[in-house]
Amino acid sequence: MRDRLIKNLCELVKIDSESGEEQEFLHFLGEKLASELHATIQFDAYGNLIAKIPAKHCSIHEPLMFAMHGDTVKPGKGIKPVIKGNIIYSSGDTILGADCKAGIAEFIEATLEAPHHPPLEVVVTRQEETGMFGVKNLDFSLISARKGFLIDMDTIDAVVIGTPSRMIINVDITGKPAHSGMEPEKGISAIKAAANAITLLKDGRIDFETTGNVGIINGGLIVNSVPEKASVKAEVRSLNHDKCVHISETWKEIFEVSAKALGAKAEVSFTLDCKAARMSAESPMVQVTCDALRSIGMEPKLMVITGGLESSIYNEKGIETVPIGNGVKAEHTVSENVSVEDMEKVIGVISFLFSHFC
Repeated sequence: MRDRLIKNLCELVKIDSESGEEQEFLHFLGEKLASELHATIQFDAYGNLIAKIPAKHCSIHEPLMFAMHGDTVKPGKGIKPVIKGNIIYSSGDTILGADCKAGIAEFIEATLEAPHHPPLEVVVTRQEETGMFGVKNLDFSLISARKGFLIDMDTIDAVVIGTPSRMIINVDITGKPAHSGMEPEKGISAIKAAANAITLLKDGRIDFETTGNVGIINGGLIVNSVPEKASVKAEVRSLNHDKCVHISETWKEIFEVSAKALGAKAEVSFTLDCKAARMSAESPMVQVTCDALRSIGMEPKLMVITGGLESSIYNEKGIETVPIGNGVKAEHTVSENVSVEDMEKVIGVISFLFSHFC
């Protein structure tokens, strides 16, 4: 089992799949699931992979969903996996891509080894890393499961029961251009208007359940002109949806008033990226996940996080979904790695879940 697990992970990470360029990988994976697990393969209109695997020595007819994503962050081209002892790294100039391909390899191995499992619906999405666009555009009519698990957390013993609302805030500021050397007093700097507003924002860790961040600022065309245009992209996250909306509205007002005070104009728009979701710690799905972790000798830690997970979308769409860890460490860096022992622990968790639902 171990040799096959390592071989599969190395095979998967060698296929380039940076966000937006993951189709070759998804088609390869579809063929692999079809040939090795007898899956029926579909791609929805957005290019997400949906694979349906028949039950194995199990009389249960209700399918169980396992979800992952097929894309990676940059730098993720030309990955060369390196095995040092029982830990798999990249060669050091790229990520490893074990986020989320370790989860895919773990699922494949668990399914191959399982003596029995219920019907399985496997969903592997595109473009998770750049905004969960795959799951947001997923054709849910192709999925009949009402319960499932997302293999996309790093820490194995974490059971995430709460995820945040996330509001994307786009600000376009218009000032007045002028020659900065000859007649700067005739200009209104859009960059200055943006800067004044940003200094008034309460950002970073706003409170125990809320964060805010200004992530991108663009403005100006040349050094010797008072900049007419500037744009700002920011986000607010909170485990409390109403609080996320309220703070976003406050930020909007600050940008508008600050710009107006200088004679500029700010146009602010919102996009709700995902809505806060919370599962009861006593729910059967959470409890069986905890039991699965205890079965491999780990004590589960119930968590709420302000990071985004695709499980929030699945839950919103009526598929009760619990995230489980895949054991990856230092993800999104060139130091990313995963140990074979941790992958085997995850396989044990998945195997327990197979048995429970069969």
